[in-house]
Amino acid sequence: MNRKLVLQIEVLLDAFNTVKGENGEATMILFHGNFTSEYGSGVVLPGGVDTQVEYKGQKRSLSARYILQGTDKAGKVFNIFVENNGECSGDMPFITTPKVLTDCKDLAFLEKALLQGEVHSAGEGKVLIKIFICAKV
Repeated sequence: MNRKLVLQIEVLLDAFNTVKGENGEATMILFHGNFTSEYGSGVVLPGGVDTQVEYKGQKRSLSARYILQGTDKAGKVFNIFVENNGECSGDMPFITTPKVLTDCKDLAFLEKALLQGEVHSAGEGKVLIKIFICAKV
């Protein structure tokens, strides 16, 4: 499968809120950050959260939701909603399945594209998310 990088998001982790129960654990990670792409660049709007849940005997799952706001090369503001789901295997990078919605006509193809994400460690309090568009060979 061929892949092309379409979004790179630097995430700065702000806060961890955790509940430990008898049958598992849930953590909500609040974050902000910035992004780059060949179509434009911008920021992660306030309110981004990665929810990680692990029930006893199961793998830890993640579901991150956030909105990117950027400016394209023509100076027009656009937004991208990202929902990124996957499993935290313990190995980096985590592989995820992103879904997006956007008000940018040049990026509308992403709403129907097969996307794959990677979550990389980027040092203390940071992760790097790479979102690729995939095409079968």
